[in-house]
Amino acid sequence: MSKVRVVTHSNNCFNEESSVMRGLTFQFSRHFKFGLCACILSVAVLAGMVGCRQAAIKLPDPGVMVAAPVLHDVPIYSEWVAALDGYDNAEIRPQVSGYIISQDYKEGAAVRKGQVLFEIDPRLFQAALDRARGELAQAEAQLGKSAIDVERDTPLVEKKAIPREKLDNEIQAKLAAKAEVEVAKAGVEQAELNLGWTKVTSLVDGVAGIAEVQRGNLVGPSVRLTSVSQVDPIKVYFPVSEQEYLRAKRINSNGQSLNLFDSSPELILSDGAVYPHKGKILLADRQVDPGTGTIRLVAAFPNPGNILRPGQYGRVRIQTSLKKNALLVPQSAVKELQGGFEVAVMSADNKAHIRTVKAGEKAGAMWVIDEGLRPDDQVVVQGIENLKDGSTVVPKPANLQTGGL
Repeated sequence: MSKVRVVTHSNNCFNEESSVMRGLTFQFSRHFKFGLCACILSVAVLAGMVGCRQAAIKLPDPGVMVAAPVLHDVPIYSEWVAALDGYDNAEIRPQVSGYIISQDYKEGAAVRKGQVLFEIDPRLFQAALDRARGELAQAEAQLGKSAIDVERDTPLVEKKAIPREKLDNEIQAKLAAKAEVEVAKAGVEQAELNLGWTKVTSLVDGVAGIAEVQRGNLVGPSVRLTSVSQVDPIKVYFPVSEQEYLRAKRINSNGQSLNLFDSSPELILSDGAVYPHKGKILLADRQVDPGTGTIRLVAAFPNPGNILRPGQYGRVRIQTSLKKNALLVPQSAVKELQGGFEVAVMSADNKAHIRTVKAGEKAGAMWVIDEGLRPDDQVVVQGIENLKDGSTVVPKPANLQTGGL
């Protein structure tokens, strides 16, 4: 009995040890599998990266357009801020006092010299004219009577029928009556002028402004009714410095006066558009402004259609010099960076090198380069924004057009 129990106990121990071993084997197998999978995955990732690097394709060098700078004589222009004003500006004021009864023009429209703009109640002035004419008639009647008296009494004085003194008085009375007639005529003329002035007319051809009074307003010589400006041609005022004025009036080596302001100025409007009609310099002011050191010039521009109006602002552009054999590149070849200018220049090994230059005036679509370029340099004229210093590129020749300079 005890032997059987011992055997049974031994079997249980064996079974427990077997179970433990199977658990350890399972845990080892599971960890081994996980580790093996991780190793395989790492190897696959590394193999993929190596494969991607081996599969990468080198991109071709970018192509750029290159050209040598253009040698060309470039006119140099100067610009000044300009103010526009009417060629003639007339303030319309009445010459008599009275009530406005009508406005006879369209505000903002073109009017002609002598065209009626406003009417003042004429009844008072018509009455004054009638009275003046009556006074003239009385004066003429008195002159007639005096003339008859002198004519009648002259023979009687010769016959000594009446005293000489009476004739002298009649002669003086005739002269006084004649003077009264002249005074009456002047009164009639004044009354006619006043009556005529009840129709307020334009003094110039031009464009009439907005009315500053309304019907029913009492007006007088101190009241401005509106303004009329002649705007074709229109005047343009612009100040230039004393130094610029002297350079424009300089004397050349032959003693000939070289007045660059005789050239036709251009007008650049406030929106940047160039006015299609060129102007003419009319005059320079009599003095230099001591406060600003400038002298004011006046130009006139044709203004068909009355497009330009007084009070507008713009810029006057005038050629002031000529730069001989200037180096020009397209504006697209110049990169502006923090107040400086750069261009890309090709080397013999087809590498683009960024070079700092000194840019001058713009001429049409071109840009004058004062320093930093040589006539035989090959400049990248398109695509400089995408280049770095030392980049290898494929140059392609470009044909530069300098038309319009």
